[in-house]
Amino acid sequence: MFAQEQKVIKIIAKTLPTVVSIEAYKSIKEIEKKRPNWLFPLFENQQKNIDSLRDKIRGGHLHFGGGSGFVVDPSGIIVTNVHVVVADHLDYEITTSEGKKHPAVLAATDPIHDIAFLKIKDDYRLPALPLGDSSKIKLGQCVLAVGNALGLFRNTVSSGIISGLSRSIEANNESLSENLHGLIQTDAAINPGNSGGPLIDMDGKAIGINAASVMQAENIGFAIPINTIKKDLEQVKKYGKVTRPFLGVRYIVIDSKIKELLKLSVNRGVLAVSPNPEHSAIIKYSPADKAGLKEKDIILEINGSKLTPTFTPQEFLETAKIGQRITLKVLRKGKEISLSTVLE
Repeated sequence: MFAQEQKVIKIIAKTLPTVVSIEAYKSIKEIEKKRPNWLFPLFENQQKNIDSLRDKIRGGHLHFGGGSGFVVDPSGIIVTNVHVVVADHLDYEITTSEGKKHPAVLAATDPIHDIAFLKIKDDYRLPALPLGDSSKIKLGQCVLAVGNALGLFRNTVSSGIISGLSRSIEANNESLSENLHGLIQTDAAINPGNSGGPLIDMDGKAIGINAASVMQAENIGFAIPINTIKKDLEQVKKYGKVTRPFLGVRYIVIDSKIKELLKLSVNRGVLAVSPNPEHSAIIKYSPADKAGLKEKDIILEINGSKLTPTFTPQEFLETAKIGQRITLKVLRKGKEISLSTVLE
């Protein structure tokens, strides 16, 4: 056996006890009691969907699917994807690598980054997986993906390399559509059900959370950088929830195509306009509103940093703090103006 193989085997042996399978479900009796409106919006007069619903009923429970997760704190905090937990009014059960089952509750979510935290209900303790530094990863370095492949095969391990950095994708499933940015691309197989499992480096540390794969292609998978969850995790441990700086503007990112389509005078920045005509671009009473930002303004810079398709207000807010004063360089009707506000 080669030294590299022995190293991988040792890493996997230490990792598996930290990885869990997650199942989201609801008791049929509870559903019959409450008959929540959110549960059946798609099934009225649609036989195909009704049949699909029946297929999810097992043992007195309606199963909504699930995926993988891994322990990030010895107190029983588990990180996974938002699209794995489905909704905050469901019940959850985690299964360890040894097959032991434990009830869990949804502790917090960060839907912007597709991150969710579960907490084991009982006093059962699992080892936590060490967290690496995703800012230091390099193209070509070897990685391992661990998860619950297809919801059937626990403790599935695949290997590959880092194929790309700072990727952006639009991910869709039956109930959720997400725009994710700053992702790690890997050719390690990430199958349905692997979502929420760890992407591990050769030091045995988690550098990412497996999130999505391209179904029409081979060996193109994506993981959320582990540094994205660190701030969230600290807030969950301290406050029991995730809070983020809020600006309060809906926008579309300007590039050469958007410039031509909308006949704009610039090919960079973001245009303050809502994709949904029922919603205003500027959220009332928000920091953007207090700054005096208006619909159809173009934000060119925040705190002197130029906005581009790869550096949007969302990326800026990643490192910003609540209560921080910021300055916006804005193009309004052909004139550049400066606006100031405090993030909430």
